[in-house]
Amino acid sequence: MSLSLGDIAARFGCELDGDPATRIRRVATLQGADGESLSFLANPAYRFRLATTKAAAVVIGADDAAACPTAALVTANPYAVYAHIASELHPPQSLCPGVHAAASVAAEASVPESCEIAPGGVVEAGAVLGERVYVGPNATVGRGSRIGDDTRLMANVSVCHGVRIGARCIVHSGAVIGSDGFGIAPEPHGWTKVPQVGAVIVGDDVEIGANTTIDRGAIEDTIVGDGAKLDNQIQIAHNVVIGAHTVMAALTGVSGSTEIGSRCLIGGGCLIAGHLSICDDVTLAAGTGVASSVDKPGAYGGYPANADEISRWRRNVVRYSQLDEMARRLRKLERRFKSFAGDE
Repeated sequence: MSLSLGDIAARFGCELDGDPATRIRRVATLQGADGESLSFLANPAYRFRLATTKAAAVVIGADDAAACPTAALVTANPYAVYAHIASELHPPQSLCPGVHAAASVAAEASVPESCEIAPGGVVEAGAVLGERVYVGPNATVGRGSRIGDDTRLMANVSVCHGVRIGARCIVHSGAVIGSDGFGIAPEPHGWTKVPQVGAVIVGDDVEIGANTTIDRGAIEDTIVGDGAKLDNQIQIAHNVVIGAHTVMAALTGVSGSTEIGSRCLIGGGCLIAGHLSICDDVTLAAGTGVASSVDKPGAYGGYPANADEISRWRRNVVRYSQLDEMARRLRKLERRFKSFAGDE
């Protein structure tokens, strides 16, 4: 597949500086591109590679366009425009509709002819699949679950009973959606399991990373809002609510019954305690620990103490490396003060 620069510029609202007839067949990095490749510059850290790129064209911001040695597609958001172009040039593998002989589909399940059920895939009784759903190798759709149109469940995904996943979602390999939450009640002789009778509801256009786990609700449902993007190896506990278009990076853990607002950006390795709320439009720096609710939009960071406003947290990170010198100076001042007090 190929696209002309003129077509790209018209479709994605770019200003083209170059030959509109030039055709692009693939995407590449600035360093690895050739004469049929399109690249992009969004991170200033890679600006030094621009001068030597062999790309046929670069998607670029207006501030850097003059330095581009090749055709430029100038736009206010180079990364997003690049993503749309890359999706056109490298579309997902097309479905091969049908149920593989090595798959298992219950007679009581609803599976349209447009779906593909790969070898080892299992669709249990009462499950309802939308049009063009892909169930990958050894993936399981549990009893009574519902999967929306054009959603793709990759290899070894487990969708447990009663889960609802919206349209156009991607669930990557090894993810488990709807396993029991960690509900146990203490007794004198040990622990008693608390039945987890809620479900998981996932909105439309959600992406869930490899080996991420989302627990079903204890009584009410665990909810992931429309357009949310969850990275690999994330743990979402029971009854958590994640707002629309929130993005969460790898190795983050969210404890039970916490509510996270819309359009939040959660950095990698964040630890968020349970039974609290984070309002809309909050950014958490990587490794942040959140021990109490955040009710003001903005950027926060810090660990192990509760999340702090990020500007103050950054200053304190710098000061941490100065603590030893500050302690020596404080001891010297204390000795001088004691000596002065003795003279008095």
